[in-house]
Amino acid sequence: MVKPALRVEKIPPYLFARIDKKKTEAKSRGIDLIDFGIGDPDIPTPKNIIEKMKEAIYDPKNHRYPSYEGMLEFRQAVSEWYKKRFEVTLDPKDEVVTLIGSKEGIAHMPWAYVENGDIALVPSPGYPVYKIMTILAGGNPYIMPLKEENGFLPRFDLIPEDILYKAKIMFINYPNNPTGAHAKDDFFENTLKIAEKYNILICHDAAYSEIAYDGYKPRSILEFDKDKKYSVEFHSLSKTYCMTGWRIGFAVGNKDAIYNLGKLKTNVDSGVFQAIQVAGIEALTGSQNSVEDIKKIFQRRRDAVVEGLKTVGINVTKPLATFYIWAKVPEGYTSADFCEKLIEETGIVVTPGSGFGDEGEGYFRIAITIDEDRIDEAIKRLKSLKI
Repeated sequence: MVKPALRVEKIPPYLFARIDKKKTEAKSRGIDLIDFGIGDPDIPTPKNIIEKMKEAIYDPKNHRYPSYEGMLEFRQAVSEWYKKRFEVTLDPKDEVVTLIGSKEGIAHMPWAYVENGDIALVPSPGYPVYKIMTILAGGNPYIMPLKEENGFLPRFDLIPEDILYKAKIMFINYPNNPTGAHAKDDFFENTLKIAEKYNILICHDAAYSEIAYDGYKPRSILEFDKDKKYSVEFHSLSKTYCMTGWRIGFAVGNKDAIYNLGKLKTNVDSGVFQAIQVAGIEALTGSQNSVEDIKKIFQRRRDAVVEGLKTVGINVTKPLATFYIWAKVPEGYTSADFCEKLIEETGIVVTPGSGFGDEGEGYFRIAITIDEDRIDEAIKRLKSLKI
């Protein structure tokens, strides 16, 4: 048997792969699962996007290799969307690159900037890809703990100065997965001060910027980094337009970072199927009524889950954005123990906070990506749970 590379042995199994195994085992025992585990919207992709895809898929010009950096028309649509949404001006030719979903671009950033022994500043709890891909690239992830008492924002004043001087990139993510936390203007301003002082590239994962409630409108870091000196921002059509399976996103910002990411990608993949890019143009430039409808659905679900949890003695903060609820596990349980108990005794699937990093221990995440009837059923089952 050929021994795998050390880099592969160093990384744990992907979080959601482990959850899928647990779910499969429960299903084999005949358990009716209510799955709050993965952030994969159950709402169908809006009809106008599907219809545009149907047209594009029959066009022979879309059957050939796409351009590596993405269709200029798609990148122009991204630029127009940014201008309308954030009042940020982007050059579609060198400040936008098309991605096979934002995960792909985020995963490649450490490969573009981190060499053996280099440091990447990584939030915990956080999207596992930030840390794992830093390790795969040969870098050292330095953990920025996200604590509840600090609004799940990193405290830069607690990072040793020698670490800041060595850091090449910093990952941030607001609105935040898994905590649902949001960042105010002063956080982005302070982050940019750190980036400028220590020459760090900020990689902002903004996948949830359009899933927001109660009048809250998340900001782009490029609204603050107006010259785009220190920032690159990642977006996805997955959450905003319920297009998770389509695999299309984009990165924008600092033109050198976009160039280096694009240069790496040309040696790794062959771009996004062009018909999907045509559908993406429709998503970004067509009617946005569906986005408002989707947000209303998630807001009703958020309220139902938060109120339901209160009835069983689990108090949580109602998030202003994302479709996640971040809750503390009952006293006496680890995150994994409690989540396993839920699956085995109630058929409810949630994600242990420890899967998002050591600092997530003591919490669990609920993804409100199932309908309200199933949410009501889950609350009924929780009431019968002995904890």
